[in-house]
Amino acid sequence: MERNHREDQCNEIEALDSIYCGELEVLETEPHKFRLPIATTEYDPEVETEGLSCQLLFTYTEKYPDTAPLVEIEEPSNFQDGYEEELLKHIHSTIEENIGIEMIFSLVSSAQEWLNVKYDELKNAAETAKEEAKRKIEEEEMKKFEGTRVTVETFMAWKSQFELDMGITERKEKVAAESRKLTGRELFLSDNTLNESDLKFLMDAGESIESVRIDESLFQNIDDLELDSDTDDEDYVPE
Repeated sequence: MERNHREDQCNEIEALDSIYCGELEVLETEPHKFRLPIATTEYDPEVETEGLSCQLLFTYTEKYPDTAPLVEIEEPSNFQDGYEEELLKHIHSTIEENIGIEMIFSLVSSAQEWLNVKYDELKNAAETAKEEAKRKIEEEEMKKFEGTRVTVETFMAWKSQFELDMGITERKEKVAAESRKLTGRELFLSDNTLNESDLKFLMDAGESIESVRIDESLFQNIDDLELDSDTDDEDYVPE
């Protein structure tokens, strides 16, 4: 018995109208042309800033469902470039799997699932971009506190230059020079009062300054003398 395609089509329209509770919009009946909306749960028709939405326009061919119906996408909302082509390709793949049986419900369900998956991908991409932007900001903030990495060599070079610039090096050298213990020879040569007293003694004895000869050998071991003896101590008692 030959299949009555027209009857099958009318029966499907009735079923779809019952399933989608008034969302089915029949535009023509010869042949049947009708529209069904699909949208993600986040989509708000009043705002239209989030979610994805579109209208699926179906037209029965003469021998549908033994032949494929015509499918168009209308009023896409928040679709990225290429989404319409991708969705149509996905729908046509589902059509090939259902040739010979009434398929509009399957096509709408498959298209709805595709829309949800795509929007999840968009949300994940947006979240990833947000996290990446946040990470870059945090890295830039951290760089402000890192400065130049310090090694022993760079620290010692900085310390030397800092002390030189601040005059610390000069003060250290001065303190070191002032606190350095003088040798016996240095004390003798630096104490002019010793020289003057000796010369005065010679002059009182009638000797001329020109006749004075210093035996330098007497001072060869003067560096070994401990001039800072205990006799400088007020409490010192000779043994």
